[in-house]
Amino acid sequence: MATDHIRYDVLARDALRGVLRQVLTDAAEHGLPGDHHFYITFLSKAEGVKISSRLLSQYPEEMTIILQHQFWDLVVTPDRFEVGLSFGGVPERLVVPFSAIKSFLDPSVQFGLQFETADSADGALVTDQTETQPSAAAAPAATTAPDATADDEPPKPSEGAEVVRLDRFRKK
Repeated sequence: MATDHIRYDVLARDALRGVLRQVLTDAAEHGLPGDHHFYITFLSKAEGVKISSRLLSQYPEEMTIILQHQFWDLVVTPDRFEVGLSFGGVPERLVVPFSAIKSFLDPSVQFGLQFETADSADGALVTDQTETQPSAAAAPAATTAPDATADDEPPKPSEGAEVVRLDRFRKK
């Protein structure tokens, strides 16, 4: 196999993180349109992540937050976002670099992105919730959902989620 000197995998991953950055920027400027809301899973101990020691002790590996009704002061920069959320009635300020994000899901339109961690190969996966074949890789992590209700649960893999690798679309 030929060596990829261009690093298409890194370019694709960065482009998909750009989608996430743009969506959050629009939400910061205009609020969330319609029924849109976001589940964002990130690595708790990744470089640049800032969360309270209380939250870090509860979620030492990774954490999922929901941006829907009760969040404030969303600020998006080229390399991270910052947001205020309430956890058990206690307000917290979180700083999350885009490089720490493992997955992004907008269940209102069944769209999601899943990023591989630094422990695995560079790249990103696109989760298309409209596919009919289940895949365990599409399952969200068992983490927190601040101020969430049962209606905010993301789709389970048994409901038809499938992770589609970008390699699937390469010409052979």
